[in-house]
Amino acid sequence: MEAVTKMVSERPVVIFSKSSCCISYSIKTLLSDFGVNPAVYELDEMQRGREIEQALLRLGCSPSVPAVFIGGEFVGGANEVMSLHLKRSLIPMLKRVGALWV
Repeated sequence: MEAVTKMVSERPVVIFSKSSCCISYSIKTLLSDFGVNPAVYELDEMQRGREIEQALLRLGCSPSVPAVFIGGEFVGGANEVMSLHLKRSLIPMLKRVGALWV
């Protein structure tokens, strides 16, 4: 879990994903379309990906991907990110952590 904590503290927005996951792709696309440049970790392409995935599950990320962290805090998966977006809370949150400047 220490590795995950370090990874999410390095950038305003961090996404743990799998390259073959279409739901992860949609979340990455949504944030990218806003102009956010998240750190994306493709667990299926990382040497320690399985270990990180297990740590994400222990942190309450279920399913393990996509797991979105904003400002070092776990926001949730696709459902939570989309809910924030529909409530018009996502963009202000991204601005607050410096991921958007508009």
